[in-house]
Amino acid sequence: PPCRRHPAQTNRSVFSLAHFLLLCLTSTSSSIHKMFGQQGGIQSLLKEGGRHFSGVDETLLKNIEACKNLAQITKTSLGPYGMNKLIVNHLGKHFVTSDTNTMVTELEVAHPAAKLVVMGAKSQEQECGDGTNLVVSLSGELLMRAEELLKEGIHAVDVLKGYALAKDKALEFLEPLKIWSIKDLRSEEEIQKCVKTCIASKQLGFEAPLAKLVAKACVKVMPPKPSAFDIDNVRVTKIMGGNPDSSFVVEGMAIARGPSGVETHKEKAKVAVYAGGIEAQTSETKGTVLLESAEQLQNYTKGEEARMEEFIKSIKDAGVDVVVSGGSISEIAGHFLNKYKILAIKITSKFELKRICRTVGATSIIRTGPPLPEELGYVESVKVEEYASQKLTILKTRDTKIATIVLRSASPNILDELERAIDNAVNVVRCAAKDPHFLPGAGATEIEVAHQLQQFGATVPGLDQYAILKFAEALEVVPKILAENSGHNHVDAITQLYAEHQAGKKNMGIDVEGPSMLLDAAEAGILDHAESKKWALRFALEAVLTILQVDQIIMSKQAGGPKAPEGGARDAD
Repeated sequence: PPCRRHPAQTNRSVFSLAHFLLLCLTSTSSSIHKMFGQQGGIQSLLKEGGRHFSGVDETLLKNIEACKNLAQITKTSLGPYGMNKLIVNHLGKHFVTSDTNTMVTELEVAHPAAKLVVMGAKSQEQECGDGTNLVVSLSGELLMRAEELLKEGIHAVDVLKGYALAKDKALEFLEPLKIWSIKDLRSEEEIQKCVKTCIASKQLGFEAPLAKLVAKACVKVMPPKPSAFDIDNVRVTKIMGGNPDSSFVVEGMAIARGPSGVETHKEKAKVAVYAGGIEAQTSETKGTVLLESAEQLQNYTKGEEARMEEFIKSIKDAGVDVVVSGGSISEIAGHFLNKYKILAIKITSKFELKRICRTVGATSIIRTGPPLPEELGYVESVKVEEYASQKLTILKTRDTKIATIVLRSASPNILDELERAIDNAVNVVRCAAKDPHFLPGAGATEIEVAHQLQQFGATVPGLDQYAILKFAEALEVVPKILAENSGHNHVDAITQLYAEHQAGKKNMGIDVEGPSMLLDAAEAGILDHAESKKWALRFALEAVLTILQVDQIIMSKQAGGPKAPEGGARDAD
């Protein structure tokens, strides 16, 4: 007979189904109530915890304020008498620097609008390697002038159009201001002239010796086609002790460590480069060796020694006198390298290993065995010198493709700053190899462009005129900061500069060293690279125009769980 349910069971099933449907309806109604019961507008579209800002006061002015604060940090570091910043990053590392790229990298800026200015500065660093402070300072000044126009009731679109027109005109006005071009990139005197201003802006007083070092190193590695100049071919090695005047240039590589063996000097030697280290090979899988007697144990270790000696002997038979290892050198390998009088150098960085291969003309070997003739490199000499208790291994080659500047100074912070100054100077040489034209420095170019923009702005009809005039005012930031940082009254300096430029003296700039307030930048040899200046204007304007086009900020709730309590981790339960 068919199975029949008890009436009580049927009632329980019906009750459970009704209870389930009731729960579903309750949850649906509560979610609908949450959706339609919350505040209206864009906030109702976002998840709980999302934020929305709109309007000139909440978006534009707040974004401008953040960028102004960033520019305020970097502005005081512009020029030869710019101030240093002491920055402690998230790892506790200290930086004492006036280099804007280092500042904006280590500050870890979180504000989205200020990040756009940081991106502009980083783009300038990648494109030209110099002029990052100009990008950030000019961006902050342009936004400050835009804020004044917005508060006067001028629409952001009119400011955008005026700024875009002013940028195009400013780039036009730069063309006739060029005063010098580098003719011969293999002339140390001309290279010194083009990098001296760049170095003086960071290391005033050391520009002459450092420019001489940079010029010497760049001439040594300058390719037949100068536009193919590679900044990676000029290396920097830092040694504590001494002063910057005792720095020197090495034709080849200078490695700040001694050799791994007892050999310290080789002349006209063949070089083998082993990327994987020099040690006994191990299998990739686990294995077990069963030794049944003491004699087998002795023979086992003797076999390892015999194989290593055979390997080192095969290297020596190939005519190799110098071995460069990219990994560890075992004790038994070190013993046989000393026995066969082979100089061994250990390099821990794979990038440094590639540069050594390029310097000596060798091919990196990843197997354990004697090198082939085509894999060997050649050095004129390898010797170990000691400076202030620091061993320095110097590899000199005949037709060198790499030059190394060995820097000396009293503290790590000064060495880092000298390295940054040299890095900027080498980048100026790279830019000069592509575009040889230079403009007058010391704020002369900015004041002349501002003067011409003011004359142009007076002829422009409509509200764009106000933005163009404010753009011209913003360009005054460079001579203004140079005057302030060198102790001059910036109001007097700007007034005198305009008077000189109206009289036709287009090369007059700020004198940061002498008693007089102004000087002729062309006569003083203060030069700025023309293309780098143009890129700085472009990147600054792109960041500013992007920020001025933002009218709403919509922020989602940040991903991740709740933050850990300040006192430490949570309890186990």
